[in-house]
Amino acid sequence: MIIIARKYKIVKEKKVTFDMEQWAKVERRADACNMKTTAFIRDSALNTELYVMDLKQLAPLLNGMRIISNNINQVAKKANETNNIYAEDVRIIKEAHDELCHTLSRFLSTPRWTKV
Repeated sequence: MIIIARKYKIVKEKKVTFDMEQWAKVERRADACNMKTTAFIRDSALNTELYVMDLKQLAPLLNGMRIISNNINQVAKKANETNNIYAEDVRIIKEAHDELCHTLSRFLSTPRWTKV
């Protein structure tokens, strides 16, 4: 980071690296806005609204999904080995999976975003 004293204010310069595909996208967007790329990047960084979601609250739900997925895989493996499966087992696992999916969907559809 470079700190430069200009005539009326102190400014900081920061090197930002883009790959060629990213840079082409930045240039296209800057051109579409009739802006220089540096002005576009600065404006985007300062004026874009950012929202953050704490996904730590999601961990127990994801863990439940993993457990149910493992159960489904075990039932499928057993069914393939024996060519026999109980409809009740499939129904129970499907209901648990559907309930967890519904809970996850409700969680994600509820606004939990924090504006930064």
